[in-house]
Amino acid sequence: MSLVDTRFYLLGERAAVLESPAPANLVCQRRIWWLAAQLRRQSIFIDVVPGMNNLTVTFDPQTQSGDDILADLQGQWLTAEAAAPAPHIIELPVCYGGEDGPDLPEVARHTGLSQKAVIEQHSQAAYTVFFLGFRPGFAYMGGLPPALATPRRNEPRLMVRAGSIGIGGAQTGIYPANCPGGWQLIGRTHTPLFDLERDPPSLLLPGDQVRFIQVCHV
Repeated sequence: MSLVDTRFYLLGERAAVLESPAPANLVCQRRIWWLAAQLRRQSIFIDVVPGMNNLTVTFDPQTQSGDDILADLQGQWLTAEAAAPAPHIIELPVCYGGEDGPDLPEVARHTGLSQKAVIEQHSQAAYTVFFLGFRPGFAYMGGLPPALATPRRNEPRLMVRAGSIGIGGAQTGIYPANCPGGWQLIGRTHTPLFDLERDPPSLLLPGDQVRFIQVCHV
């Protein structure tokens, strides 16, 4: 991670972005989480949204100058710490393959591994939730074994079932609700991931550690 190469820029009149260079890494994410927590305590920001290798803040241009916001972001980023929250480990039971993981054969073909080896590597790794995005409760997770990296599908599905676990490039993620999606689906969990009656609604939050427990393989 290079602090010198980090970009700071305005996004329209009401938002400012901090963008650290790729590739994504846990140290950078922990700095972003720490800074987001600090900024949320400041009344000058309407919203603070941490992403992967980036942080976006919104503000009122009638009361705050965009240039001042950028200068403030840059100064706080240079002194930001890498927050290491207490580990919150979540284990999710997964059925791999078959109707629950229709793209398992494609991931095996792309990686040159057997389907059994794909499952073993995917279920034995430890993952960290980097951020939530795309839709409420969708967790983008780092920690995917490099050997399993597989591009997204050329043609997204119009409907992916809630709980479906996919691989998209060098990440793995879980669809929290029925929705369109283009990740390679290798399995599915029946654990509810997003519930408006729960506080917080999302089961997975940034910094959480996730382990997938194989319970069946079709």
